[in-house]
Amino acid sequence: MTTLAAACRAVLLAADPYTKVRTARAAARAWRRGALTHAFDTPMPDRPARPAAPELLPASRMPKRGRGGSERGRTAMLHALAHIEFGAIDLAFDIVGRFGAQFPPAFADDWIGVGADEAMHFVLLDRRLKGMGSFYGALPAHDGLWEAAEETAGDALARLAVVPMVLEARGLDVTPATVARFEAAGDLRSAAILGRIYRDEIRHVRAGTKWFQDLCETRRIAPVAEWKRLVGTHFRGAIKPPFNDSARDEAGLSREFYGGVDVEGYV
Repeated sequence: MTTLAAACRAVLLAADPYTKVRTARAAARAWRRGALTHAFDTPMPDRPARPAAPELLPASRMPKRGRGGSERGRTAMLHALAHIEFGAIDLAFDIVGRFGAQFPPAFADDWIGVGADEAMHFVLLDRRLKGMGSFYGALPAHDGLWEAAEETAGDALARLAVVPMVLEARGLDVTPATVARFEAAGDLRSAAILGRIYRDEIRHVRAGTKWFQDLCETRRIAPVAEWKRLVGTHFRGAIKPPFNDSARDEAGLSREFYGGVDVEGYV
């Protein structure tokens, strides 16, 4: 029987986007039916495999996308979101393969499910791009998500603090306005896809918050203070309002964590 870690590594080493999607879905099915052992004998790669396109640029060199009013702007926005979802597949399987031994099997239940969601999100966005005359890889993208993974590769608490509780939570803040702009432009199909992703991401942030708090309790650490310390140490972006308080609250991410944050990083 294959181990869970080996299945996660296979996802990370799949370069072609649809091979990665198929591998992720197969791993999720195998885990659900009990065909993978809860064992972690296989290391995760330092970096996941990537296709030849899109070209990965530093964030400072990324072209401006616009705000989604024009079709070109909407295409650029959907491409950027497809890239985020593609990278999120690897993040979900990496957190299981890299840190799963520190948690009960329910941790894998949650994050393998997240990975399957991210694979579905990528497919929805890529199909929409193709319907608009484009495709994933047609535009450049940046590697910020995996940079966050590299920064937190040695600490499960740091990974949970930064990836779901900062980066994915930021998606909860900005997505409703993006949906509204797509609707205003008459692009209801894209808006519906983004609405579906938004609802799923609330659950993903909830999983991150839950397991962060559980591990803090196990280690007898105060969660809010530890989150602030870890974000200040490992996150180099800006954490500032506006915040979607209702969505964050639904995800279990109370204002105790992020209230009053309006500076570069968290110090």
